[in-house]
Amino acid sequence: MDDILTLQKLRDMKPGQFATGIGTYPEIIDQEIRWVAVRGGYHDWTIYYLQSSQPISYVMSNGDKIFTESVIKRLVPCDVEAFGMYRL
Repeated sequence: MDDILTLQKLRDMKPGQFATGIGTYPEIIDQEIRWVAVRGGYHDWTIYYLQSSQPISYVMSNGDKIFTESVIKRLVPCDVEAFGMYRL
């Protein structure tokens, strides 16, 4: 995702995965993870994560949710309105 996520972009996109990556984020866990940002049925969204060896589809259905604001904003840069739609 190249740009900042805005509320309008959330409204315009279809439900499902819109960003993913692999990295190490010691603020949430002490191992490399795969993360997936998912837009919900409404224009809400969240980020799930699991071990980096897991496929994206498995992370989306079985992953843990990221709750750390600084990590959320680092993975998916977003404005205040879009962050307000994050499902905590």
